[in-house]
Amino acid sequence: MIERMGMMVISLRKWLRSGKYLILFVMLAYTLYKALGLLDDYVFREDKYRVPEGSAVKVFREGVPGSAEMETMTERLKLFFWYGE
Repeated sequence: MIERMGMMVISLRKWLRSGKYLILFVMLAYTLYKALGLLDDYVFREDKYRVPEGSAVKVFREGVPGSAEMETMTERLKLFFWYGE
């Protein structure tokens, strides 16, 4: 009687089947990723950084630092928390 000490049998069929399922999973995950990207482009088509239209007001105001128009940082922070944005 011959003992098999420390020998491990590797089945090629099991590895190929596992590899096939792994490749299938990666392909389906990639397809779902691309489909969700297309859906995102379809739903959110507009440019987030475009110039506002109608009665909309642009929040960012450019000014020269140190001028009378420029608000202090504490006033801006108070407004931020007051409006809850």
